[in-house]
Parts: sequence; structure tokens; C-alpha cells
Amino acid sequence: MNRPTSAAVAALSLLSAAALTACGGSSDPATDEPKAGSSPSASTAKAPTPAEHLAATIVTKADTDGFEVEEPDDEYAFARSTDEVTVDKPVCAPLAYAMNQLPLGTPEADLTRLTSGPTDAPTQLTKGVTFTYVTLASYAPGKARSTFADARKAVDACGDGFTAKANGNESPYDSVTAEKVTPAGDESLGFTSTMTFRGVPHVLHGEVVRNGDVLAVYFSVDGMAIANGRPSDAKLSPTVVKAQNGKLAAGSGS
Repeated sequence: MNRPTSAAVAALSLLSAAALTACGGSSDPATDEPKAGSSPSASTAKAPTPAEHLAATIVTKADTDGFEVEEPDDEYAFARSTDEVTVDKPVCAPLAYAMNQLPLGTPEADLTRLTSGPTDAPTQLTKGVTFTYVTLASYAPGKARSTFADARKAVDACGDGFTAKANGNESPYDSVTAEKVTPAGDESLGFTSTMTFRGVPHVLHGEVVRNGDVLAVYFSVDGMAIANGRPSDAKLSPTVVKAQNGKLAAGSGS
């Protein structure tokens, strides 16, 4: 049986070839000895690094009621870093990154997973399996807030679309509109983008959620529909989004 992501990878391969991707313990002051029950190392335990925090917070199969959760295959990635991407409208760059599994802004660490499972959006045109990308990024204090603001500005300013280029490939997006999403974290933002490939329309969905100094970016696309010339409207998986937002909220102590 093929791996759950094999269909998505095959579709992304075809799209790439066509020059288009989806798109402590404290011491006793009297004795200066550790209190009973505490270990000498408790007060000196290191806080997790940003990368360690993301690794502990990223959604897993156990969190998602049967969804597969894997590291994405970057062989056919539109770009491997934001430095490789140019956008005809610079204000729209956060959207180009969000829709190509790249972190927004300048994080201290980032991590991406590809989730796949039974379609759980009743209005989704795609039947059978839905694929939702999750990208977490951790920022220096205050940077996540300003990066989120840049994403909101992009949604507001890029209504008539934009074009992103990387490594000889080109991804034109016809339009961008804000989309209502369930409030989450400290701030949340949803957006819908449309694209046309070989005369066939496709609708892409994304969401950005800020929890303290961490941003979660969700993106869903039906690569097989695009490759096979079928119209698509691949909604984000509510199961995955809810699970990841829950882990972020728990991790931030909110």
C-alpha cells in the first residue's frame, strides 16, 4: 500500500514540472541546601530552545484522531527558503510563503508537517483524503506580533492577486480574500486564494494563528485535482487545526 503522502507528492511533482505549485527548586535560606524533594539540578534546568519547544508542540498522529502526520518531502518544493522567492507585489510576500510551507518573517526556529486523513469538511469538493500543511515558527519577543500584522496587511492589500517566482517556477494567484475562522490564540486570521491552472479554477485556504511568540500557519490544497484538471476547493481540516491550536494554547499556558 502506498504511503499516505504518495499521491500528494506525485501531484506536486507534476505541478513543479509545469512551473506551478499549489500551489525550580529553590534553596533553603537557612541552610543554603536544597529543600527536601528537590534535586540539585532543578534550579539550573535549562528552558527548552525555540526548536525544542516547537518539536514538543507540533501536532502528532496521536493528537488528530487517525490522521497521518509526516515531514513533507521537499524534493518538489516551490522553494526551500524565503530567500529564493520573489513576489511582484512585496506586500503579498507573507501569503506566498504561507502557501508554500515557508515560515513568515524571521523566526528563530520553524517546523513543518504534512497531515492527511479522511475528509472532514462536508462542503469540500475533494472526496476521500484531505491534506493540510502545518508550519510552526518561534520568534524573538514581539516579532510574532509584527509578523502577524504583516500577514493581515497582505490579505487586505492583495485582493486582486499576485505572482510569486522561485527557481524558475512561477505561481500566479488570481485573488485573495479574508475568510472567517474560529477565533484561536491571541490573534487569528483566515484567507482564501484562487488560482487557475490550464483553465480550471482552484480555491486554496489558509489560516494564521498567533500564540505569544509562536505563529501557526495552516494551508490546504488539492494537488491531485490540480494535476488532473478537476476544480477543487480543499478546506483546512478542522480536526488538525483544532488539535494544533489546542497544543499551542496549552504550551503557552493560556
